[in-house]
Amino acid sequence: MNGLDSAIRDAGAAAYAAYGSSADANVRYLTRFRTTDPVVYVAKPGERGMIVVPQMEHERAVRESTAAVVTRADAGYLEYIKAGEPRWRATAHMIADLAGGPVLVPATFPLALARELESFRPVLLDAAGAVEGMRAVKTPEEIERIRSVQRATEAAMERGIALIRTSFPRGGVLHRDGRPLTSEAVRAEMHAFLLAHGCRGTDTIVSCGPDTALPHSPGIGPLREDEPIVIDIYPQDELTGYHADMTRTVVKGEPTPAIREMYDAVRDAKALGTSMVRAGAAGADLYHAVVEFFRDRGYESDTRGFTHSLGHGVGLEVHEEPSLGPQGGVLVAGNVVTVEPGLYYPGTGGVRLEDMGAVTPTGFDRFTQYEEELTL
Repeated sequence: MNGLDSAIRDAGAAAYAAYGSSADANVRYLTRFRTTDPVVYVAKPGERGMIVVPQMEHERAVRESTAAVVTRADAGYLEYIKAGEPRWRATAHMIADLAGGPVLVPATFPLALARELESFRPVLLDAAGAVEGMRAVKTPEEIERIRSVQRATEAAMERGIALIRTSFPRGGVLHRDGRPLTSEAVRAEMHAFLLAHGCRGTDTIVSCGPDTALPHSPGIGPLREDEPIVIDIYPQDELTGYHADMTRTVVKGEPTPAIREMYDAVRDAKALGTSMVRAGAAGADLYHAVVEFFRDRGYESDTRGFTHSLGHGVGLEVHEEPSLGPQGGVLVAGNVVTVEPGLYYPGTGGVRLEDMGAVTPTGFDRFTQYEEELTL
């Protein structure tokens, strides 16, 4: 936690405080504790961070959390509640006592809590995102956790694509077992598989035809013959909280020449991007190299064509630092990133391919091993 200690000292604060459930990636990272109810985390330089929990969670937190555990009663919260202080004020009063001076808080800190806390201690905003920066550099243990999710992700992707591969066209619509094969059916099959393997899929994209021109259209209704189908899946391991992320584009039947040309360009752009990943490379340089590549192939990189960044970090959030976009900074060993170029044209459709891996001193340790085949 040296990075957090430095941030506290550099800000002139006495402590760092965070508030949230384990759905807040920073709280989960700092405490390694799973909870649906919000907890308080307070850390002082040179000391072990502290998590404040209800009495009912004390024993479990002692078993699971890497932080020192105290109950709300021991931290003084219940006394302030008994004295008539509202919940936010009582929580702020408790944090002020534990901090003992100015408090550094993350950008996600609740406004109501910050305003109450300001009546007790100066509140300083960690605009640079110290914890986000720490999270961006994964330990070997974290990398193995992400690899594990990726293995389940690829198996789920195969379940979805197998449904498409074994379907039969009828009147332009893909059918299985006598019924139209829909985005919803493919998504449900993948989600069921993930659940059986300890992962949770949310908002998985299975888009087809015109919908593929919208990068994050979830897809709805029957899948069609000869049209692009974009599958983007980014599940979370329910036990560890870590994500994976991958995308493939397939066609059951014969793609149009435009889609085939787009696919070839996207595949080659991904190869270019991954070849440039290494510690010391700037995410912005990778992005601009792919923009130039697409321009040479005759594709725009604006409101049409390549309309998003080249990639992003993956960890306790599916989108986190670092960025492989126009403002992306220098990559360091231990970053886990995606490389996901795409092309999108209304009236034609879209194509996206996405791999994920770790940045090393010399290159890209690709986690994604799933095949790339446009036609099924």
